[in-house]
Amino acid sequence: MLAKTALLLITSLVLTGCAANGDPRDPLEPMNRAIHSFNEGVDRAILIPIAKGYKKVTPDIAETGVRNFFSNLDDVTVIANDILQLKLEQTPRDFMRLMFNSTFGIFGLLDVASEMGLVKHNEDFGQTMGRWGAGTGPYLVLPFIGPSNLRDSAGFVIDSRYTDLVRNHGDVSTRNPLMALSLVARRAELLKAKRAVDAAALDNYEFSRDFYLERRKGLVFDGTPPLEDE
Repeated sequence: MLAKTALLLITSLVLTGCAANGDPRDPLEPMNRAIHSFNEGVDRAILIPIAKGYKKVTPDIAETGVRNFFSNLDDVTVIANDILQLKLEQTPRDFMRLMFNSTFGIFGLLDVASEMGLVKHNEDFGQTMGRWGAGTGPYLVLPFIGPSNLRDSAGFVIDSRYTDLVRNHGDVSTRNPLMALSLVARRAELLKAKRAVDAAALDNYEFSRDFYLERRKGLVFDGTPPLEDE
């Protein structure tokens, strides 16, 4: 349902038209800023208090286990996109990582694969499209989700529909609590980083946009993006 909503929103944004501004990557800046402000309000009012409570009552070892568990499930998406990107050397290593953590790591609660030298990779369908030449499209801020762009938003829909084991779990009574736990755990990890950004950034919106776009470029090109014309 969330993926369908995001796709409808993306289509609506593109058809609405573009507002001219100083950054060509962000033609929808007025709308994006409004959504960014909305997300910040939801974050302050709901997510931050819940995340702080989660960190207060959850032992560090349990936090690590939760983070490892969802990271292990994410490796299914990573492997699928390894294959689509024809990363023939990385694919078997990521598959072995999934197998070792799912078995010896007790369903991913322990990250034994990293200790064996099988490092965690970050791959998704947005990166896959970028690898095969698809442009980013306009920068977008999605309600409740945050920074994205047209290409990555479409990629998010595909990953959610086909490789996200949590979102595709048939039992709603299990799926929804897992999705909530994943969101809270991820937000708790970012508490310190968010405070640092709020303290240092003159414009929180511009910082978030520039950081997201540069990070995604780095991921698409595996850390070595091509030089751009001046």
